Amino acid sequence: MTYENLDRKLVNALLGDGRASLRSLGEDLDVSVTTVSNHLSDLEEDGIIEGYTPKVDYDKLGYDVTAVLQLKVEGSSLPEVTESLRDHEQMTSVYEVTGDYDIIAIGKFTDTDGMNEHIKELLVDPEIKESNTSVVLNAASEHEQFELETE
Repeated sequence: MTYENLDRKLVNALLGDGRASLRSLGEDLDVSVTTVSNHLSDLEEDGIIEGYTPKVDYDKLGYDVTAVLQLKVEGSSLPEVTESLRDHEQMTSVYEVTGDYDIIAIGKFTDTDGMNEHIKELLVDPEIKESNTSVVLNAASEHEQFELETE
């Protein structure tokens, strides 16, 4: 068997079941457990697979308010503001972007009062020049990953 596309097939298999055993992955991909283990180690070492975490439904845990923050930041302080947002426990995504705003951050909160409190804490930073916050009404798709193309 040739190992062309094996890494992509392995990633796809793990997207389907991140808890799959090496044995079952080997059977599904028609390769040995050792081959799966070696390729998996390489994918982890190269930073392609960064970890194995559960897919959490925050809504079911009471975090049913999602806020999208758009921030204009003083140019030289962009890395510090981004890092501060990234370290905030309820921010699930933080992006440096092009366009009218410099940063887009997405956070999960238990209620609008909690959201308001957290956002006000963030906005005391004097390097944040302008902000726009939107509350998500319906998440049509969230935290989705996609399978890689294989030949």
